Amino acid sequence: MTLPESLETRPLPIIAPKGPRPYDRIAVVGGGAFGTALASVAARAHRETRLWLRDEAVAADIRDNRRNSRYLGDIKLARDILATTDLREALDGADAVLLVTPSTTIRQMAARIGELAPDGAPIFVCAKGIESGTGLLMSEVAAEEAPGRPIGAITGPTFATETAAGHPTAVTVACNSGVRVPLAERAAARMALSLATGAFRPYISDDLPGVEVGGAVKNIIAIACGILAGAGFGENSRAAIITRGLSEMKELAVKLGGSRETVTGLGGLGDLMLTCSSPQSRNFSYGYQRGQGLGDADVFGGQAVVVEGRHNAVTATDLARKLGLTMPICEMVRSIVDDGEPIGDAFAAFWSSPIGAEPRALDLEIAHPAVEEVGRRFEDLNS
Repeated sequence: MTLPESLETRPLPIIAPKGPRPYDRIAVVGGGAFGTALASVAARAHRETRLWLRDEAVAADIRDNRRNSRYLGDIKLARDILATTDLREALDGADAVLLVTPSTTIRQMAARIGELAPDGAPIFVCAKGIESGTGLLMSEVAAEEAPGRPIGAITGPTFATETAAGHPTAVTVACNSGVRVPLAERAAARMALSLATGAFRPYISDDLPGVEVGGAVKNIIAIACGILAGAGFGENSRAAIITRGLSEMKELAVKLGGSRETVTGLGGLGDLMLTCSSPQSRNFSYGYQRGQGLGDADVFGGQAVVVEGRHNAVTATDLARKLGLTMPICEMVRSIVDDGEPIGDAFAAFWSSPIGAEPRALDLEIAHPAVEEVGRRFEDLNS
C-alpha cells in the first residue's frame, strides 16, 4: 500500500528550529532500493539531492519517470532528484554524503569519495556488516579510506519500499567525531535535521559501535528465525531466537566500545525485530526456504540474491572468536551456511547446550538433561 501522492511528494515546508544548520546539498552514493529511498527522503526534506548509480537506464527512469522500476516498482519518488552515473557530478559541492552501496564495496567507494568530495564533507555509511579479514565495522573501513572526515552511520528498521512510499519510519543517525563540538551541532545532529520530514523521523547517537553491531548481527539472527519458521515452528521459537540474539549483539557491542542501551534502540532491537519477522527481509526469506528443505543453491529459484547474513555469519563469528566472545546463535548459523552442517544437527546442538543463566553475570551453567530428546525434536530438519 502506498500513500496518496499528495503526501508522498508534496510535504509541507519544513521550518528548521534554532540550533544546528541542516546540510543543503546531499549526495547519495548507491542507487539500489535503499539508496534511492534515502534520496527520495532527502528531496522531500527540501535538500538539493544528487543520486549516483551505475546504470544509466535506471538513472533515466528516475529522471524521466520519478521511478526506480528495477528496485522499487511503481513507487513514485520525490521530485528534483538529480540521478547521474558520474560520481564527480554527484559529489560536486556536496555538504554531506550518504554511502549506500553493498558492504563489500564500502572500502573502494569510500576511497573514491574521499578523493572527490569537498573537504570536510562527512560520510554517513548506510551499509551493514563487518569486513572480512579485518573485522572492521563499515564506519571504520570508511575512516581508513577517507581520513580526516567525520564518519557516521544511518541505520534502523527500514524496508526500502516503505521508506520510499512515505510510510512513517524512524532511524538512528550516529557519528562519534567532533567530540569538542556541542552535541546539537555535530554531524549526526545536522544530518538528522537534514532528513527529518513528516514521515521520516531520525534520532541522534554518538555510539557508532553500538548502532553498527546491531545492523551487522541482526541479519544472522534473521536467518535462524527464518529457518525455524520455514520448518513450521511458531512464535515461541522466534521470540527465543530474537531475545538471545539480542544478547549476543549486546556482548559484541560492549567489547567494541559500544553501549548495551544503544543495542536496545532502533539500530539494534528495532532492526532485529523487523528483519526477523517479515518475508520482505532477504535474510529471513533465505532462512525460511532453507527451513523448508531447499539447498543453498536452490533458494530464490537459483537466482543470485545478496544475503548479507550469510557473509556476516562468518565475519561476526571470526571477530567474536578473536575477542574471546561466545555467540552461539551466530555460530549455529555459520555452521549451516558456511560449514555445511545439517540444519537439524546445528539447531539440536544449540538447543541442547548447557543451561545457562540470564543475565550471564550469574555465571551458572548446568548440563542439559534431555539432549537425546532435543535431537529427535530437530531431526526432521536434516531431511
